[in-house]
Amino acid sequence: MMLRPLEAHDQRLLSFELEVSPQPALLREVHDATDAIMSLARFGRRATELTIVSRATVEHTPRSPLDLVAPDAFVGDDLYDSDERVALSHAMQRRPLDDGALEAWARRFLRPVGRTHAATWLGDVTNAIRSELDYEVRLKGEPQHPLATLQRGRGSCRDFAVLMIEAARSLGFAAKFATGYVYGPTSSRTRGHTHAWARIYLPGGGWTDYDPTNGLIGGDSLIRTAVGVDSSLTVPLHGSYRGRSSDFLAMDVEIGLAIEEARQPAEHLRVGARG
Repeated sequence: MMLRPLEAHDQRLLSFELEVSPQPALLREVHDATDAIMSLARFGRRATELTIVSRATVEHTPRSPLDLVAPDAFVGDDLYDSDERVALSHAMQRRPLDDGALEAWARRFLRPVGRTHAATWLGDVTNAIRSELDYEVRLKGEPQHPLATLQRGRGSCRDFAVLMIEAARSLGFAAKFATGYVYGPTSSRTRGHTHAWARIYLPGGGWTDYDPTNGLIGGDSLIRTAVGVDSSLTVPLHGSYRGRSSDFLAMDVEIGLAIEEARQPAEHLRVGARG
């Protein structure tokens, strides 16, 4: 279970409760390969129902990092210095291979004359995914291949996140897959579900949230629970069970989010609008 919000400079965990029924024979928290906190449960008896309830209170104070981005960070240049490239190598490695079609799509957003600033390119791609592709709720399955998302013209939040991540990697950016919760008026597409988006490493600005589903840049409305170089490392709930072939298997997910107190106005940049 990867349900616990991460501790970071922009989100502070004030409280967290995890209730599992039936009572596990073992319930323990560990740091996984991404350094997120994973709760592991093992059960010693059969049951007709498994219920997992998590409650968290988070102080969220996002700030836009775009004013820190290096002014000479242009697409096509070496965006990172040698030490950064070593640390970012896994996040820069492209995963689904293609014949160059994805990179060609990514180059569509380069300026026809002169160089394109890194932040400008990322904003344009975020806007394009939001405005040109249709969102669909897809509660099962792995993210589809980025080219399939483009060909179908539609996808879920995790499909859009993978598309942006791999497009960014094709042009030399370091990118990761983030999952967690979304709240606020800008999250109408994904309210009530777990959510996925991209995190891109900007020279001077560090890791920055890009949510192409809702057209957002920066961490406003986004609560991270896990971040990894691949979506398989950030699955909120996974496991296995033993039972009879006749056993019925189903799952219901309910997510409720509320703003208890606006302690500090959140800055955000919305780059995509539709309708």
